[in-house]
Amino acid sequence: MELSRRQLLAGAAALAPQRSRPNLLFVFSDQQSYDMLGCYGNRQIITPHIDRFSQQAVRFNHCISNSPVCTPYRGLLLSGQHPLRTGALANDLRMVPGEGKYFAEVLRDSGYRMGYIGKWHLYGGDRVRPIPAGPLRYGFDGAFLSNNCTLAFGKDNAYYWDQNGERKLYGDWEPYAQTRQALEFLDRTGDQPFALFVSWHPPHNWQGAEKYPAPPELRKQYNADSIRVRANCEDTAERRDAYAGHMAMCTSLDTCMGLLLRKLEDQGLADNTIVIYTSDHGDLLMSHGLRRNKGRVENESMHVPLLVRWPGKLKPRSSNLMIGALDLMPTVLGMIGIDPPSTCQGRNLAPAIQQQKDTAVESIPLFLLHHDWRGIYTRRYTYSFTVPSDTPNWWHTVDGPAESFNRLFDRQSDPLEMRNLFHEPAYQGLKKKLHAQTLAWMKKFEDDGLSYAAIVSKVEDEADLIYDKQRLLTQKGNGLLKGRPIDFLRKQQ
Repeated sequence: MELSRRQLLAGAAALAPQRSRPNLLFVFSDQQSYDMLGCYGNRQIITPHIDRFSQQAVRFNHCISNSPVCTPYRGLLLSGQHPLRTGALANDLRMVPGEGKYFAEVLRDSGYRMGYIGKWHLYGGDRVRPIPAGPLRYGFDGAFLSNNCTLAFGKDNAYYWDQNGERKLYGDWEPYAQTRQALEFLDRTGDQPFALFVSWHPPHNWQGAEKYPAPPELRKQYNADSIRVRANCEDTAERRDAYAGHMAMCTSLDTCMGLLLRKLEDQGLADNTIVIYTSDHGDLLMSHGLRRNKGRVENESMHVPLLVRWPGKLKPRSSNLMIGALDLMPTVLGMIGIDPPSTCQGRNLAPAIQQQKDTAVESIPLFLLHHDWRGIYTRRYTYSFTVPSDTPNWWHTVDGPAESFNRLFDRQSDPLEMRNLFHEPAYQGLKKKLHAQTLAWMKKFEDDGLSYAAIVSKVEDEADLIYDKQRLLTQKGNGLLKGRPIDFLRKQQ
């Protein structure tokens, strides 16, 4: 009987010396901006474990979430591909199977013991469902403990689906319980290298009356009356209270990170484990007077922390290398010594990191298809423009008129992004140049600048995909698409 490619790869990996490759612990929070850690200059927040960890790591000053919303980011991270190739266009759409080319699939087929704990948000549609074993776990064929997507973090409501598909209450603050699950995974070490992804949901905000609820013992460490909000945010009691809750939630994650790092030390794994800490996107926390807390081109929305520790291989330092979420999969694989699959559209920046070539990247592409904007991030400027659409998009009117995603910021002279230069006559030449660079990135991705409504009209499964005609999103049904959006768009040409 002919062996499958996966079986051949797994067999070859089993014959190789397993410990020649490092372990991987990839930890990411949800909705934590770069400035919500002490090591990035925040003198109010309490994050001692991550701050200490940063002194042992490469701290990236320009890590950008190319697509700063949950599902689109996770699609980029786990596939290394643009959303037009995966279907992770918007929250609650299901990413298509990877056919062996996704991040975890490549690691699995290279001999890694896989683990995933925490928020998933890639199964699509109805969020309150377990993710079945098989191709829709995209290579995480080992330990898999998730609640798909929920905003219930408190001990009375937080839950997960166990390996048998049964719903179990945590009985604790969600990140604490998930960290215990991660510690149990790390206890089961052997000759096989592991790759464990831990996805915490806080400091994502709660949509109810209480904003950013944190464990009471941590919330007490922050006096809202003395909190200083960002300089581009109106200072009100309500906002100071939200900041206090948000920072307390970050402190809870710091506690969890400390436990994970201690476990690696106790198990003798620290020296042979690449440890990464980052976030899927940031939180505006009402900066710029905007109601939306993410999905924007503003720095607080897309600029996230990235800390990478690899003892003996990476010298601890502060790095100005620009890196996007799209680059994480090929870069980590490159660090490990695995060739990224040809499907990866991000860049393998491992050589640049190891050789400390911080000027290796000139720009990072930005795109959020379901908000109808595209753009670019350079060392100095941020630019975005709104994609024309004949169908009104709910997102366009949340913070203003339909052109509310037209942005041009000079972050060097205006680090708080208080002055939008998009329409100023003196900057039209610069805008034209940045627009051309954006179009070049779009051409690379075969993105013709169609609106979200035009894209989903080609690929939606009308028998199953249920979405709100106003918001153009789905939270019901199965969130299915007919296949890769790019394939259906090519047929229309």
